[in-house]
Amino acid sequence: MKERLQKILASAGYGSRRSCEELILAGRVTVNGQPTHLGSKADIAQDQIKLDGKLIKRPETFQYIALYKPREVISAVTSPDTRQTVRDLVPVDGTLYPVGRLDADSEGLILLTNDGDLANHLTHPRYGHEKEYRVLVARHPDEKQLMAWRHGVVLDDGFRSAPAEVEIETHSGKGTWLKVIMKEGRKRQIRDTCRQIGLPVVSIIRVRIGSLRLGSLKSGEWRHLTDNEVKSLQNPTAKKTYRKPVKKTRSQYSKEVSKKNKTGA
Repeated sequence: MKERLQKILASAGYGSRRSCEELILAGRVTVNGQPTHLGSKADIAQDQIKLDGKLIKRPETFQYIALYKPREVISAVTSPDTRQTVRDLVPVDGTLYPVGRLDADSEGLILLTNDGDLANHLTHPRYGHEKEYRVLVARHPDEKQLMAWRHGVVLDDGFRSAPAEVEIETHSGKGTWLKVIMKEGRKRQIRDTCRQIGLPVVSIIRVRIGSLRLGSLKSGEWRHLTDNEVKSLQNPTAKKTYRKPVKKTRSQYSKEVSKKNKTGA
């Protein structure tokens, strides 16, 4: 049965559909010796499909692995950098790609898989999958800073971030732990946003991608996903909608912070 090339490549473990589209656009994919274009179809059972002159592999059995990425580990399969990659931390056979990248200074949940369709579903902006983070900033944010983040911030390059859920978890000395839920994933977006609103970042830990949670994993640990976790990622039963922040007066905000400090919430 003929299918679109990007779907075949993704199913064979060559990355998400979007990254496979880039391979086709770059002229690196041929079918029966002929150049291809976006929209081209092929039958992997009958056609010779090559990437960079080499026959592509038959689709592998899908694997799904949750990893707690430590700091200073690169969210890539290979890297010219001397630092470890996430792939180095997971000694299993087969092709695996990271879904939901984190910069080297951040830590937390990374999904590794060879399921290109799922990777595309989790990373494409139109699906709006949530990513949840615990963010330690070096100051106690005021309500103006929190509201700016919640409503969206214009960054240095002119990009305006989408609304986000931002709540105070607890104060830690002069700093504050925040819970941040976003539906975007631009490179270094949290750090750039915090710099723009005057909140120096100390630590970023991702604790959730869609319905998948970091759970009890420790830094550097990994595990296979359960069947139920995979099904939940593939077919989320309910989409959370963004709740518009309720504007609070300064006195209401002060009372809220005072209550959190007393309860340790």
